[in-house]
Parts: sequence; C-alpha cells; structure tokens
Amino acid sequence: MSRPRIVIVGAGFAGYRTARSLSRLTRHQADITLLNPTDYFLYLPLLPQVAAGILEPRRVSVSLSGTLPHVRLVLGEADGIDLDGRTVHYTGPEGEEGTLPYDRLVLAAGSVNKLLPIPGVAEHAHGFRGLPEALYLRDHVTRQVELAAAADDRAECAARCTFVVVGAGYTGTEVAAHGAMYTDAQVRKHPMRTGMRPRWMLLDVAPRVMPEMDERLSATAERVLRQRGVEVRMGTSVKEATHDGVVLTDGSTVDTRTLVWCVGVRPDPLVESLGLPMERGRLLVDPHLQVPGRPELFACGDMAAVPDPNQPGQYTPMTAQHAWRHGKVCAHNVVASLGRGQRKTYRHRDMGFVVDLGGAKAAANPFGLPMSGPAAGAVTRGYHLAAMPGNRVRVAADWLLDAVLPRQAVQLGLVRSWSVPLESSSPEVARVPGRPERTGTDTGSDLGKAPGQSSSEPDSEPAKTPPSEPATTPPSEPAKNQPSSEPAKNQPGGEPAKNQPGGEPARNQPHAEPAKRGPSGSPRASGRPRRAVEAAGPRPARGGSGKPGKASRASGTGFSGKRPTAPSGPSRSVRPPADPGPEPPANQPPPGPDIAPGPVKRTDGRAVEGDS
Repeated sequence: MSRPRIVIVGAGFAGYRTARSLSRLTRHQADITLLNPTDYFLYLPLLPQVAAGILEPRRVSVSLSGTLPHVRLVLGEADGIDLDGRTVHYTGPEGEEGTLPYDRLVLAAGSVNKLLPIPGVAEHAHGFRGLPEALYLRDHVTRQVELAAAADDRAECAARCTFVVVGAGYTGTEVAAHGAMYTDAQVRKHPMRTGMRPRWMLLDVAPRVMPEMDERLSATAERVLRQRGVEVRMGTSVKEATHDGVVLTDGSTVDTRTLVWCVGVRPDPLVESLGLPMERGRLLVDPHLQVPGRPELFACGDMAAVPDPNQPGQYTPMTAQHAWRHGKVCAHNVVASLGRGQRKTYRHRDMGFVVDLGGAKAAANPFGLPMSGPAAGAVTRGYHLAAMPGNRVRVAADWLLDAVLPRQAVQLGLVRSWSVPLESSSPEVARVPGRPERTGTDTGSDLGKAPGQSSSEPDSEPAKTPPSEPATTPPSEPAKNQPSSEPAKNQPGGEPAKNQPGGEPARNQPHAEPAKRGPSGSPRASGRPRRAVEAAGPRPARGGSGKPGKASRASGTGFSGKRPTAPSGPSRSVRPPADPGPEPPANQPPPGPDIAPGPVKRTDGRAVEGDS
C-alpha cells in the first residue's frame, strides 16, 4: 500500500504548526511536503523590534528544515490548484515550474496587505508584513533622520523627520511606539542643525487605539504613545498620498517622506481561483477545518473562515493566536481522515493579548487580567519567548544586549524601495529582477470601502484580478559592471550618469525591449497558473536570482557578479547572453536616497580603490 501524500501550502503560524504536528502524528507513515516561498517561519509579533534595531532578522526567522523533521520543503509559490486532478502547481524562486500531487491538501497561505482605493497609497506607502519590509523601513528611517540632520532648510528637515503610520491596530501601534524610541535615540547622539526633533503620527478612523482590545489596555497604549511624543489622531486617515506628503481626511496636509501602511490584511488571493464558497474572501470550512464537499481539502489560518464556537454565526478573527491553534486541530483531523484517531472540533479559550510598546512598557491582559508598565513588559516578553518555536536564547541575548548597549543605527541598503511594493501578494519575499511575481492585491479589490477604513473593520471579498500577458523578454547583455535593469522613469534626481549603477547600458551593448506587464507591474495575475516568464534565452544568472528569505539578495540589480566575456576570435561561437530580468516597476515610489550608491568612476583615468 502506498504512503499517503500530504501537501501543506504556506508556512505561517497555521501551516508551520500543521506540519510540525503532522510530523509527530503520522509516525513517518506519510509523505509530508511543505510548499513555501521562504525557507523559514517568520515570528511576526517581533517584527517591529527588527525594524527598530533591537533584534537581528535571523532571530525572528526559524529554519523550516531544521525544526521540521521528516517534512520535505519545496521552495515556491502556489499559483494554481487542480481540485479534480489533486495537484498543486507552483513556481520556484528562479522561475522553474512544478506540480505536487496530493491525497490530502492543507491550505494555509495566510494573508497579504489590504489596500484601499486611496490615490497614491499603492505608489508611495509601504506595508509591514515581512522581513524585507521591516529591513527597508529600518534603513529608510535611519536615512531620513541622517539627511534631516544634515539639512539646512527647516522645511526639508521637517518633512524628512516626519513619519506617518496609518492603522492603530496591534502592528501600527507597535511600529509607532518602537519607531519613536529609535529616532529619539538617533537625535540625542546627532542633534539636528535646525533644532527640530522627529515627529511620529498614528492615524486611524477608529475612535481609539486598538479598538479590538479592552478599553483600559487601549488607554494604556495611547498614554505611552503620547508620552513619547507620538501624535495620535483618531477619526482621521489619509485622503491622498504623494511623494512629498499626505493629505488627511480632515483637510490638513502633512509633509513627509515616510508612509507606513498598517491598515490591515486580507486573505491570500490564491483562494479566489478555487471556485469554492467563501466568506469575505476567506474559504468556508466546517468546525473540523474541512472544506464541505471536499473530504481531501483542509484550510486553516487567515485564509479560512472557521466558525467560532464562542460566538455562534461568527468566524474566528485573523490573528496569530487562532492560526497557531488551527494548525494543531487541522493536523489531528488530517490524520483522522487517513483512518487514525477521531476528528476534533476547533474550540478555543481566550488567553488575552500582549502589545509590546518598547523599553519596559507594554499593555497586556493575560487571562483577562489588565496589566501595564514593567510588569506587563515582563509578561509580554515571557509570552513571546514561550510562543516562539526556536531561537529563544538568541532573542533573549539580543534583548539583554539592547538593555546595556546602544543600538547600531546604520543603513545597509540591502532592500530598495521598489522591491517591497505595497501591492505585492508575497510581502515575505522581496521583488528582484529575474524572478516572476504573483500579484493579487490591487486597489480594485477594496472598492466600495470608505477611504481610511479602520483596520478593525472586517474585510470584504476581493475582486478577481484580470489576467495579464506573460512577459516575453528577449535576451540581452547588460553593460559590464552594470545592473541589468533601468530604474523607473518617474524617479527624481534626473537621469543617472552612463556606466553608473541604475543608469542605462553603455551604447555599445545590445539592449532588450522591456517586458510587457500587467496593471501592477508584474508579469502574472493572481489566482491563475503561471507560465514561463522567459520566452527566449536562458535563465538569469544565479547571482541575480533573488532567492527568497535572504534580504541581501534583494538589491534589485540582478547582476551576477561576473563580467561578460567577449569572443576571442571569429571562429568561436558566442553564447546567448543572460536575460537581465524585468525592470523595476515604473509605478513604484521614487527611491531617491533609498538606493545605495554604486561604484564611482574617476575622471582622471585612474581607478579608485575598490573598483573592479
């Protein structure tokens, strides 16, 4: 008798817990495959501490292969599911395609950023759902404070050191609280010439901060924010966003270079292509986390509408606490469907919530007991250490070092602005040339909502994105030592000098016509099977493949690190040049100073130190 094949799509809280539980329950009698774009599980609650420089990125990244024994890891993104043929179609990080047959399928792809039909938000705002976005925000905030400190003009200084966070839920509140502490520490060491200080603003149309929490905890969080100088504006949101600032719904204008979008999330658009019953964009399941009419199909986490036994007629909210519990119950029921044990109904007990406000401050209500101050801070960090599936000692060590040593406020420039677009349906993977992208978050998916909708309001079912033509990029060879793509044409600062990174290729090099793209700048559309991106020419060089999970590959250059070699004589055949990959999307926010400088050419004919 053949071993049953179990495929799990997604390694978030629900998918990771499902895989870990199945590895123990099946006792090596089943083939378990985990499909995920990255090779790590991301502990999202500590992501604001990564952006604030408290924790290093690897501390919140738990290795999948190292912590999931007897589970096969396949790197890729699911872009098509054949329910009748019982196969999952996916595209790997380097554009390769494959299929995974299954006997049982668990959908746990999670959620993506939620957009609202507000002009300029998709182009000028950045989300906060993955490591690339956190690393970009950390570099960007550091850079803006440094540029503001060097500016002589008060207006420019004020704009650069003004940071606007939209969405006063858990994520937005923690980002504003940690961000204010981070920038204040920078200014204390290097005061600004104009005497100004960083300004943080937290906006939401809700009547109070974190409206889903108890009023006492909400009041505690707001008091801490105001003590740190954060401007908390409730009942206010963004009406329009531009490169130079934002227009608020109350009619005021705020000059800023930073807009952080924490309004909320919506289920991964993969479920749209299944043609199964949904509830506000989430796949409907029974209390056993099984899709009705499909005994082989299970769903859990943010993309599943799981009935809440404590509130009849309602569904469990999209929180990490519920997703983690979904995974355990889902694993038991998958094994039960294979003839081992009895099915379980999903039930839960509210254990309370914790919100880390930075330093020794926090707001928590463990088991319904409201707490604040240092006691809440200790409970919050203790909870995170207990909940993390790995890296506990490293996280505790980083917390200890942060308490006794100053933070390293440096900008590494590893993640560029255009590589972390807000409309990306894979926020955990930075967009890089040469790697196909799956889009699924478009502004049309939230039409009908009022601008500035609160993050606490339920999401509506997203509209399906029309298919776009696959990119067909003919092969071309980039200039020596140059990135393989030209920057977006709407970037400020004029045209870069030739033969410099980000500039156009040298005139003696062949160049290709840009690939055709869909509305969001991606060669693919959501919910539809992807096809090969490269219609001609070989795959991009490995150095520019942009493997997921490594922010250092997200520079967006697509440059392999090797010089193209010229033929030594007419008798030798010239190999076809590598595909330089797609250009940075033209509708992305202008990077300006967010792009790390490249090698500098001397005008006296001599090479500077470090030139290759």
